[in-house]
Amino acid sequence: MAKLKLGFIGLGLRGEGWVAHHFPERDDVEVVMMCDIDPKKIEKMERVLTSKNQPIPRTTTDYREVLADPEVEAVMIASAWESHASIAIASMKAGKPTAMEVGGAYSVDECFRLVHTQEETGTFFMMMENCCYGRRELMLLDMVNKGLFGEVVHCEGGYRHDLRNEISRGKELGHYRLRNYLNRNCDNYPTHELLPICKILGVNDGNRMVSLVSVASCAKGLRAYSEETGHGKEDIVGHDVMQGDVVTTIIKCAHGETITLNLETTLPRCYSRDFAVHGTKAYYTENGDLFYFDNNPEHHKCEWSSKGLLRNAEQYNGESDHPLWQDPANISGGHGGLDGLVFSAFLNCVKNGWESPIDVYDAASVMCISALSEESIATGHAVGIPDFTNGEWLKRVHGEDHKYTIRRKR
Repeated sequence: MAKLKLGFIGLGLRGEGWVAHHFPERDDVEVVMMCDIDPKKIEKMERVLTSKNQPIPRTTTDYREVLADPEVEAVMIASAWESHASIAIASMKAGKPTAMEVGGAYSVDECFRLVHTQEETGTFFMMMENCCYGRRELMLLDMVNKGLFGEVVHCEGGYRHDLRNEISRGKELGHYRLRNYLNRNCDNYPTHELLPICKILGVNDGNRMVSLVSVASCAKGLRAYSEETGHGKEDIVGHDVMQGDVVTTIIKCAHGETITLNLETTLPRCYSRDFAVHGTKAYYTENGDLFYFDNNPEHHKCEWSSKGLLRNAEQYNGESDHPLWQDPANISGGHGGLDGLVFSAFLNCVKNGWESPIDVYDAASVMCISALSEESIATGHAVGIPDFTNGEWLKRVHGEDHKYTIRRKR
C-alpha cells in the first residue's frame, strides 16, 4: 500500500497525539515534515519519536516551508485556533489536500475566505471533527435516516469538560486557550457537539441554521481555581477573565428545528457532550436513554424501576450500529477509536478522489458560531447565521456515496 506523505503543522497536545501515537501505528501514512512555531515543541516531539524508535521527519518553524515542499502530498493542521483558517487557506492555494483540526472562528469573514478559497482552487478540504464518527452519533444518524425518530424537532449538545488545569497553565504549556479566555467571551469550541447535530438535521443539505442567541454567566471558576492551586496566578488573579463559566446558545433552523448548545470548561465537572435528539417517534440522551415509541409495546421503555429510569440504548448496539462500527478493524487510535475513523476518512477520500464527508461548508457553518455567539453575548441580541452555500443548501448535488459518507438522507 502506497503511503500518503504528510506534512504536519502544529505540535501541541493534539499534534503530539497524531504524530507520535497514532500515525506510527499505521502503514498507510508517513509524516515527512513537521512544523511548529515553538522550537521547544519540535524538540519535545523529536524526543518522543526517538523514545518510540520512530524516524524523525524534517522540521521547520515556518509552515510555508511545508506547503512549498514537493514531497508533501497532503497537509494536516493542528495549530492554535487563531491560525487554523489562514494556514488552511494557504494550504489549499498551494494545491495540497488539507485536513484541518477543529476550533471556532474569530470572524465571519474568516469563514467566507475559507469557503471561497476552496471553491476557487477545488483543493480537497476536510475538517477533522472526530465526533462525527462517534458510535452513538453515527447510530442516531442511521436511525434518523431510517425514519425511526420520525421528524426531528430539537437537538442538544455541549462541550462540558473541566479544563481549568490546562487553561490556567497556558503560558507554562505554551497553550493558546489562556489568551482566549482572558480576552474573549463566546462559545469558543462548538464543533464537537454541533457538527454531528448538523448532520442529523441536514444542515447545508436541505436545511440550514438561520439565527442564534447566546448568553454567558459570570466568570468565577478560573480565578478561584488559580487562587487555590497557584496555577497561572500571575496571569489570572487580579486580571479580568472575559470567558463566562457557562455559555448557552440557542440556534434556530430554516425548518423550525432548534438546537441548544452549552460550553462549560472552567468549573469542576465530568466530561460530557450532552448529546440529545428529540423526534416525534423517539428520544435519545447521552446518558444512555433511547426511548423509541411506536405501536409496538416492547419499544415503550420510558418507565421507572427501583434503579431509576430504564435505559435501552444498549439494545441497539451490534446490528443497529453504523457499518463503520460493526467492523472492529475500523476502530483504532485515540478518543476511543474516533481518531482512526476520521483519519481513515481523510486518507481514503484523498487517495480515491471521493467527496469530503465534512467539507468546507460544514466547517464554516460551525466555526462561525464562535464569532456570532461573541457578538450576541456582547449586544444581548439575536444574530443571523450566514448561508455559506449561497443557496446551494436547497439542492445540494453530491458525488457517489462511500463508506465514510455521513449525511442526512432526504
